[in-house]
Amino acid sequence: MPIILIIEDEKRIQGIVSDYLKKDGYKVILADDGIDALTILKNNSVDLMILDIMMPNMDGYSVCKQAREISNLPIIMLTAKREEVDKLRGYELGADDYVTKPFSPNVLMAKVRVLLKRTGHSESVVSTLQAGKITLNPMSREVFVEENPVSLTHTEYEMLFLFMRNPKQVFSRDQLLNRIWGYEFEGTSRTVDVHVKNLRRKLGNEGCHIVTLIRSGYKFEVMEYE
Repeated sequence: MPIILIIEDEKRIQGIVSDYLKKDGYKVILADDGIDALTILKNNSVDLMILDIMMPNMDGYSVCKQAREISNLPIIMLTAKREEVDKLRGYELGADDYVTKPFSPNVLMAKVRVLLKRTGHSESVVSTLQAGKITLNPMSREVFVEENPVSLTHTEYEMLFLFMRNPKQVFSRDQLLNRIWGYEFEGTSRTVDVHVKNLRRKLGNEGCHIVTLIRSGYKFEVMEYE
């Protein structure tokens, strides 16, 4: 299981990125600043680093430079700076890729997978998920109810995958917005309700496993007697 080190002082972004990585099956280590990050890197086996540039105590450029002196692990830099000169500086110091804020967590995850594959790490693979009469294959992104294929949009698939990976866990609408649409999405909770309604409809009778909790959100649950 690849280990990812996230260095980000903004807790909200740190939590969102961590959730996405864990959902994909990676182990995550968190650091709030560059000094802690370098200590972690010296004392732990880390496979990839996600590094914010603007941080207290030591900026991301300095961390990247010192990290390169002790490790050749892939480094993805997170930055609010869009100027080419800023990106070139990061590349010169040893960064492998850049993601500019605000960013799509799904794009970041794609970059993580590509870099790990390049360095010889097998992609984290989640086995086929089954619940009730629903089967979800993460490798092919196919969903079946009994033996019948179900055509889902990208968002509907991501939502079902999250529910099935975390049975009985309650997700608020805000949590679903952050995890599925990304923290920069400006939609409302009504967006979640509409997609849940469409997902239930496509799942037919199996849509009943997506349970609405008044004032709390949604959870996925299959009763033992079913």
